[in-house]
Amino acid sequence: MRVLRRIEVLAWTVGVSLLVTYASTRAWYTQSRDRDVATFEAAAVLARSVDPVDMTAWSRARVDRYRESFQARLAPQALLRIPSVKLVVPVFEGTGELNLNRGAGRIEGTARLGEAGNVGIAAHRDGFFRALKDVRVGDTLLLERLTATDSYRVVSTTIVDPSEVSVLAPTPSQSVTLVTCYPFYYVGSAPRRFIVRAQRIT
Repeated sequence: MRVLRRIEVLAWTVGVSLLVTYASTRAWYTQSRDRDVATFEAAAVLARSVDPVDMTAWSRARVDRYRESFQARLAPQALLRIPSVKLVVPVFEGTGELNLNRGAGRIEGTARLGEAGNVGIAAHRDGFFRALKDVRVGDTLLLERLTATDSYRVVSTTIVDPSEVSVLAPTPSQSVTLVTCYPFYYVGSAPRRFIVRAQRIT
């Protein structure tokens, strides 16, 4: 009888443990699924406000990489607009190959979108950021997030060596630093970087 009692207690213990594990896993899965759905719904809201992409100035290879990138689901954090040069590009978290094939990426280690400091954003010179060749001091730059639109004014454009990482250093006020390779039409790996700095105005 004592052995049977121990087996019964063990069976109940295992059963309760399995039920708790199942309930916890189901709750985690539901929360994770809801979070993913919310993320992609937010991305869809941003995507609907993107104008048709003008790729007439892009390289053939960049057009191909851009189209291939749609095989993956990506959620942009914001849209970067510079109306004066008709630039509209989705901004993703990080500068991985897939993100830069689809649009622009926030450079790791710089301020996050909407936060104080210097937000670094990179994109390819033969794709979306080829439009930067026509940017001028005084142009307006907009970062459209789901909760707000931040306005900036371009205060400088410079050409630097790749080792000149000080352009991404923190700033006391909110600013955006756009980075792309230079020259824009260089064949091969471009040796320099084109930098656009903008400061928050509203």
